[in-house]
Amino acid sequence: MSSASLAVAVRPQPDAARIAALSAAIALNLAALLILTRPLAPQALALMHQITAVPQITFIEPPPAVKPPPPIDLKPLPRAPVMPVHTQPHPAATPPAAVPTTEGTQAMPPVTPPSTTPGAADTAAPIEATLAYRSSPLQFPTQALRRHMQGTVLLRVLVDKNGAPLQVEIEHGSGYALLDRSAREQVLAHWRFQPAMAGGHAVRAWAKVPVNFVLNNL
Repeated sequence: MSSASLAVAVRPQPDAARIAALSAAIALNLAALLILTRPLAPQALALMHQITAVPQITFIEPPPAVKPPPPIDLKPLPRAPVMPVHTQPHPAATPPAAVPTTEGTQAMPPVTPPSTTPGAADTAAPIEATLAYRSSPLQFPTQALRRHMQGTVLLRVLVDKNGAPLQVEIEHGSGYALLDRSAREQVLAHWRFQPAMAGGHAVRAWAKVPVNFVLNNL
């Protein structure tokens, strides 16, 4: 053999850092495996059961159909017999006897018949009477017509035995002096009346005469 020595194979030494990393990885994997294989807590199991539980669907059958009630036969009630009512006749009341009274009455003054002496009718006092019209022409004053004046004038007229006005007084005005004056002048100048009669003779008399000035009548 030669003097040269034989070469011996040298094995490499493992790295300490690598060994430590591998050990740490193995330890982490074992810890995770232990955690996964550990039994679950009761609360977690109940929660999982609630989540995974599938509700059951129950079909409700409809209630059976209700039969309609039988028709009601209404019968009329028997009418109670009407008992006759007997009433006793009452005696007729005797009307009270009329008692004369003087309440609300006034004694009328005695009426003196006019004298038949000629000319006495002209001197006798005039009486109050209601006289009929023979002629009552009336013209609406132009100025009052333009101003749209209207109203009623009540006059007190003294009429002679021939029916002609002798005197005219304004008993109640219309509210317009123009209408009052026109009514007095027209009655005194143009109106005629049926004279009052007393004892078969025409006499002088006072009479109330209304004079109407109304625009609608034009």
